[in-house]
Amino acid sequence: MPWSAVTRGALAAGPLLLAGVGTGHTARGVLAAIAAMLAGINDRPGSRRVSVKRLGVPALAGALGLLAGTYAGQGLAAVPLTLVLTLLGLVAGGISAVGAVASATGTQVLVGAAIGAGMPAAESGWQRALAFLSGAGWLLVLRLALPTPGSLAGDFRFDGERAAVAEVYDAIAALLDAVGGERATARRAALTAALDHAQDALAGPRLRRYIGSAAERRLHAQFAAALPLAEAATALFWSGEPVSARTAEGPRRLAAAVRGNTSPGPLPAPHRSAPALRALDDALLHAAEAFDRGEGADRGLVGRRRGIGSALRAALGTGGREYGLRVSVCFGAAAAIAQALHHTRWYGQHQHWYWLPATTVFLVKPDLGPLASRVLCRAAGTVLGALVFAGLAALLPRPAGLIALVTVCGALVPVATRHFAAQTAVVTVLVLALVMAGGEPQASVSRIGETLLACALVLLVGHLPMPRERGGGVRARLAAAGSAAHAYLVHVLGESDDHAERWALRREAYRTLAEARTAIALAAAELPALARHTAGTDAVADALERLVDTTTACAVHLDDTGRLAPRHVRQLWDALDELKLPQGEVPLPAAV
Repeated sequence: MPWSAVTRGALAAGPLLLAGVGTGHTARGVLAAIAAMLAGINDRPGSRRVSVKRLGVPALAGALGLLAGTYAGQGLAAVPLTLVLTLLGLVAGGISAVGAVASATGTQVLVGAAIGAGMPAAESGWQRALAFLSGAGWLLVLRLALPTPGSLAGDFRFDGERAAVAEVYDAIAALLDAVGGERATARRAALTAALDHAQDALAGPRLRRYIGSAAERRLHAQFAAALPLAEAATALFWSGEPVSARTAEGPRRLAAAVRGNTSPGPLPAPHRSAPALRALDDALLHAAEAFDRGEGADRGLVGRRRGIGSALRAALGTGGREYGLRVSVCFGAAAAIAQALHHTRWYGQHQHWYWLPATTVFLVKPDLGPLASRVLCRAAGTVLGALVFAGLAALLPRPAGLIALVTVCGALVPVATRHFAAQTAVVTVLVLALVMAGGEPQASVSRIGETLLACALVLLVGHLPMPRERGGGVRARLAAAGSAAHAYLVHVLGESDDHAERWALRREAYRTLAEARTAIALAAAELPALARHTAGTDAVADALERLVDTTTACAVHLDDTGRLAPRHVRQLWDALDELKLPQGEVPLPAAV
């Protein structure tokens, strides 16, 4: 149970609405509460520094979308407004292909634009944008200021980093325990996920270029010390030969030392009977020294090597084009239909038509699950949430009851994010309560109808033929993983002595491979009409995984003996042949 996030959720949307009602600025309080709710959806485990980017960047985008949508809704007729929103959907959809934060950014800019254009208000655009920013900013302040329960070991500001680094050492120990068994592959994937999470936790934005806190320097040193341990553990996994139980005791004690901010004490050394075991022993000695000194961190090992150029290539590539076209068509069509229904008074007497386009934004996002699954979850969650709210609205006093309901739902958002249907149900209750608190009539029935219409629209657009674009996101992820694997292989076989560079390349190879795996799994769970476009990509990912694992084993073996064993060479050639990669571009060491 994420008690910290639950506490922040309870202190965010409800109190903001209370402040708005109490000061006579109910409309601004509603917008601030909506922004806090959206920020709460992005409030995931991690470090405080990363939360600045994870919560702040999408909030800024949402405020800009709200500003643009307000002025566009006030100054444009229905047709020009639809064209503007369609173009905005194209841009936001392409940006969403860059990464997780970019995806949240694209979502919030479109939701903000839909609310700004479809929720008329007396306030000006900049006043609404400031109210939106204040709501998201309040949750961010809570995220930065409130300590996490149980974070008394050391500086609480770095409890997210400390937990993430400790999980890396636990994942190394779990992989060593599973070497040679059926669960070894899953444990190796779990190690990659732990390293990715720790890398993100330590790589958040900072005002100064260099690390100023001794506690933070210590955590960076501990993360850097985990990289050679992870490399040696992966080499043991590749060999497939079980190791003794004492082999995992060292990483496990290091994990406890990170969590408790203490010294690890004596570490049991593994038997030095094989190159990977000798590498593990050396890495344990290096880790013990790094834990004692609290220095030696290389910040270059933490951040991903992605600049503006790579982001533009992702947004303009096949994945970005596919995503952008789908979002653009869905968002534009939803806005057009919503305005048509609005002008024909299908909504009744109220002036709001934002629900339909805002719903399509969440439904059209492929990173929230397979299309059919998220459509069914959205429909079920909305129906459940609307019915629950209809019952509560008839019983609760106003506005006190609505404020209490918003507070409870805000606390439930971090828990509900584990399942899309549950999240939809909680958000539906919260938004309906906010709309009623703002003076609108009870709208459960119309929200159900609009949601079902949005589901039908997204299902239709999601299955429209898009020549040469289908499966573009998966192909783009696989291409990135292939390039990273090739760069890592060339560096290792080039016999470079730059271990920091090698570990950075290894991290990028495994990370891009994990991202490709996630995209492939989501695509494979689609209906057959969509899943067929990515058929066979899992075999390519398997081959890339074997290549990267073999490259890691080669790196450890070359460090120990200076030459490759016949098994390494054979498996390298097999992987390159399976991937149809040119073997002549791979520089084998002179001593093979």
